[in-house]
Amino acid sequence: MATTRRLRATRPAQPALEPGIDAIRRQMDLPGAFPPEVEAAAARAAAHPRLPSLDRTDIAFVTVDPPGAMDLDQALHVERDGDGYVVHYAIADVAAFVSPGDAVDLEAHRRGETLYGAASKIPLHPPVLSEDAGSLLPDVVRPALLWTITLDRTGEGTHVDVRRALVRSRERLDYGGLQARIDRGDADPMWQVLREIGELRIQREQRRGGVSLPLPDQEIEVREDGCWQLKFRARHPVEDWNEQISLLTGMAGAHLMTTHGVGLLRTLPEPHPEAIARLRRTARGLHIAWPDDCDYPAFIRSLDPAEPRHVAMMIACTSVLRGAGYVAFQGDVPAQPMHSALASTYTHVTAPLRRLVDRYTGELCVALCAGQPPPAWVLEALPGLPATMADADRRAGQYERAVIDLAETLVLASEVGKRFAATVVEIDRRDRHQGVVVLEELAIEARAGSPEPLPLGASVQVELVAADPASRKVEFQVVGA
Repeated sequence: MATTRRLRATRPAQPALEPGIDAIRRQMDLPGAFPPEVEAAAARAAAHPRLPSLDRTDIAFVTVDPPGAMDLDQALHVERDGDGYVVHYAIADVAAFVSPGDAVDLEAHRRGETLYGAASKIPLHPPVLSEDAGSLLPDVVRPALLWTITLDRTGEGTHVDVRRALVRSRERLDYGGLQARIDRGDADPMWQVLREIGELRIQREQRRGGVSLPLPDQEIEVREDGCWQLKFRARHPVEDWNEQISLLTGMAGAHLMTTHGVGLLRTLPEPHPEAIARLRRTARGLHIAWPDDCDYPAFIRSLDPAEPRHVAMMIACTSVLRGAGYVAFQGDVPAQPMHSALASTYTHVTAPLRRLVDRYTGELCVALCAGQPPPAWVLEALPGLPATMADADRRAGQYERAVIDLAETLVLASEVGKRFAATVVEIDRRDRHQGVVVLEELAIEARAGSPEPLPLGASVQVELVAADPASRKVEFQVVGA
């Protein structure tokens, strides 16, 4: 479920972004290169992994990721089984390389998760593991956690099994290229099966009252005239189908944990009514119909990620998905175990190369399926993981927001003095002359001041007063309603 924007830089834009991104890293005191002892430990681990005895290299796995990705956490194979389906999902087995308390493990706990910013990233694990020995690259045998999930004809899961196995991916695909194959009709028949499963799972999500927010990627490039441009790339349908497999796996993992009374869940409270009211004001300002009898999930499903105004609405909708967290438990299931956007219990288990917590949850699920007690090192770490991941999530959000702010100021730097049509979506409670507007043309949300009290929900003209890439600050002033 995509709930945050991911900024990607085209090749011409990348070098110009790098000084600003370096400044952000220094200001936030983010980790740089891995210490030599961590690199050395990772190299030793890469050369001597703990390999399982079960060989499932017979399964024709493939990976699907953004172009150029090397940290491949998941490999997929789906097939029909009578009038139902079988999903095989191989997840990189980081614990085959990393031992509790070793140098790589301690550094991963300090980092928490991979941080992404435009064309660069700050990885959770050294690349010798995350982009080589531990990655599910094509045509090499890798240790993995093999999830086997059976579904009935409606897409409902009926059984789950997780065990260690050797796997081999047959091909590395990217979403654009794969979607082109599907559209031409020359893709492997397996993708039609994935489409069936994905659409069935989406229908089930809708009936539960869940909502996925398919945010497009934001891309920055330099035009031929030298000006910067921000644009959105709408998601391909295959991304949504593939995402449903990841969500299915996370729900299956949560089911295992709640059934056995031990685990770590990803939770999200119900949105506050005032947050929904604010979104309705935003929809009015963006001239998007939101009937009174249409609830929030149904409204989200009506948005078209190919429409710029709808993209601006989706970005505003991320505000009601804030407040997600982790809760660990041993014994009673937490009083609030639900992820409200999914209308289900859910856990993170599918990205251990990029997210620390997934190594622990995956290990739990392997033990639970084998009827064995979870490893002591997992149980000892469980109580502290929610705080560790909360810090990592906060840091990741701040970093991604700073990079997007940098890109927006670079785009707007040549537009100082220009006026834009905008909508007032929020007013500062302490000063009604200050608030937040959405620029309709650029789908940018920004703060603005006004000589008069701001009219909530009104369409206004704003003038760009300043845009400073060094501070990543923009300043707008309302000049007319």
